Amino acid sequence: MPAKPLTSYQTTISPDWVDYNGHLRDAFYLLIFSHATDALMDMLGLDEAGRARTGHTLYTLECHLNFLAEVKEGEAVEVRTQLLAHDTKRLHIHHALYRPGEDASLAESEQMLMNIDSAAGRAAPFDAKVTDKVAQLAIEHQGLPPPACVGRVIGLRRAS
Repeated sequence: MPAKPLTSYQTTISPDWVDYNGHLRDAFYLLIFSHATDALMDMLGLDEAGRARTGHTLYTLECHLNFLAEVKEGEAVEVRTQLLAHDTKRLHIHHALYRPGEDASLAESEQMLMNIDSAAGRAAPFDAKVTDKVAQLAIEHQGLPPPACVGRVIGLRRAS
């Protein structure tokens, strides 16, 4: 079976999330992606029980959002998540928002997440059980192509 990103979160666009243009407000794209990160944490063993057991959690260090298409009130959407890279303390991930069953992304978010020891208040290596799950996900995602929006830089070209 070919590699594919995992469907990490599904929701319907709430009326409270829509702006004066009738579109999903920009802040709520990040909320949806944040819920997808929570679901990823659960899958990796950093759910409530895992956080209690290890004293670890994930913090978002950096996040890039790309808005690619309009999303409107009442639409069903899903997030597909890909692990791009990892080391002993960090995850480089990509979330993409889709209408279920469609292949064109509506928005994308590249993120760098850091494992944090909550008691110490600083970065720490992943727990062994979490490390195993991250390694397994990395194997599952190793054949996936890099998403188009990954590695983009914001800026204006200087006039010559």
